[in-house]
Amino acid sequence: MTIFHPCFLIPCYNHGKTVAAVIDALAAYDFPVIIVDDGSNRETQILLAEQAKRDHVTLVTLTTNQGKGGAVIAGIEEAFRQSFTHTIQIDADGQHDLDALPSLIAEAKANPTSLISGCPVYDESVPKSRLYGRYATHVWVWIETLSMSIKDSMCGFRAYPVGQTIKVLSRNNIGKRMDFDIEILVRMYWDDCDIRFIDTKVVYPEDGLSHFDALWDNVKISAMHTRLFFGMLPRIPRLLKRRQQQKALSDNQKSSANTHWSKQKERGTVIGIKVLMWVYSLFGRRVFAALLKLVIGYYYLTGANARKESEHFLAQVTQYAADKNLPLPSPLNSYQHLLSFGHTMLDKLAGWRGDLSTQNITLHGSEHLAELTESKQGIVILGSHLGNLELCRALSRDYKSIKINALVFTEHAERFNSVMKAVNPDSELNLIQVSSMGPDTAILLQQKIEQGEWVVIVGDRTSTTKEQRSVWADFLGKPAPFPQGPFMLASVLKAPVYLLFGLRDEQQVTPHFDVYFELFTKQLTLPRKNRTEALQGAVTRYAERLEHYTMKAPLQWYNFFNFWQLSNKKD
Repeated sequence: MTIFHPCFLIPCYNHGKTVAAVIDALAAYDFPVIIVDDGSNRETQILLAEQAKRDHVTLVTLTTNQGKGGAVIAGIEEAFRQSFTHTIQIDADGQHDLDALPSLIAEAKANPTSLISGCPVYDESVPKSRLYGRYATHVWVWIETLSMSIKDSMCGFRAYPVGQTIKVLSRNNIGKRMDFDIEILVRMYWDDCDIRFIDTKVVYPEDGLSHFDALWDNVKISAMHTRLFFGMLPRIPRLLKRRQQQKALSDNQKSSANTHWSKQKERGTVIGIKVLMWVYSLFGRRVFAALLKLVIGYYYLTGANARKESEHFLAQVTQYAADKNLPLPSPLNSYQHLLSFGHTMLDKLAGWRGDLSTQNITLHGSEHLAELTESKQGIVILGSHLGNLELCRALSRDYKSIKINALVFTEHAERFNSVMKAVNPDSELNLIQVSSMGPDTAILLQQKIEQGEWVVIVGDRTSTTKEQRSVWADFLGKPAPFPQGPFMLASVLKAPVYLLFGLRDEQQVTPHFDVYFELFTKQLTLPRKNRTEALQGAVTRYAERLEHYTMKAPLQWYNFFNFWQLSNKKD
């Protein structure tokens, strides 16, 4: 049985007035406390000396200020001398929400060789400059580790495994100021330490004392990232090997071939999307596109599953084109496919920000839009994962009466919706998260239709809960499963049904899109007596139109899984 013998570590520089309250809050855990006085003023020294009189409290005094990192290093070294297995770092200013402490301790106890770190959840008190500055550091850390597994590298709420941390400290001259939190995490990762995260609320008190020097600490952090970047280069083979090992372990635990698409976790995160937004906002589209090629190149080399499924799809497209004697764009390869997906993500960012308007769009079927705008008719739109469905956001900017609701079958919808609102609070695109097509969903959407709103749902992904409720129809020369749900829902809502496909014009230098808006049916009727045949007919017609537009831009198809089989079936 692994011994778990932890202590609390509180680095302190002129926060003497708040330390007593922090120690009081920690008393319930009955762990020894190490306070490191980082060259504080006389008033704080007196207050800390009083705290040192408590049972199981050790005071380490540094004669001169070393910086936060120096204080943490001194505390970890003292914990090592006292034979503690873990140090749990707590800031002296009460910034961290100690309600997360039980989770941090439990995670450290369950994974004694792992470094456990808080992943901040901020309230409105966080300074925006501090928040945005963190995103730049996150990007650098992901580059330095060739991984996005480090969710946050600047939170000081951590449980360090003392033995492994001492080993890393003894081998490296790590920065001792605000750069410490970042560098120790990267170097621990390089040393094969498992790093885990728990959510923790972080509050910035109005009268809080910050020791962050905007000039010199940023200079030190920039110099540190330069060192780490060049230190990463010779480690690339090892880091890539580790990534492959982690992926293999994950695949052994849960076979991706038998996992439905909706259960697969996104590789990106909310922070990742916000980082992309920050890069796009600061540097513009051209710089973003240049960086995108590097990112996609790395993803192409390391994302075996996505690359495999892309190649499978493109092979099917190529065979179908040959059989039908149809032209194909060139090049048609997996890298270009993934790069196209990256450009579409950029288009989505631009759309969410409101940077795209009808000036960027050639609308095919404008007569339908004019008619609907005048009549204020609620409709159902059947979309797909071909191209950019969010271009309907650009349409709604010039047609103020349009309110768009997108139905999303994934547990990530709520988080994604919050990101979109953060990017543009005025967005008229509302994501509705559902887990199944039930009566409550139908009632909600019927209200939207009656209010003259649009309901958008994709018709090319099988049900998240009842995968077998599929209708098979030919798609690119081979039978593929399509979900019943969208078509059954459209029938229940008794509203006109339209198709919408937004394809990027790859020949244009500036962003330009062809949006195809066409009437599918005035009302989708599925009579009870011949419902099966009627449903099959509707799905077949949808598959034919999806096939038609897919052949216009095959690289803009983004269902990166085997579309021609259900997850519990093999080819």
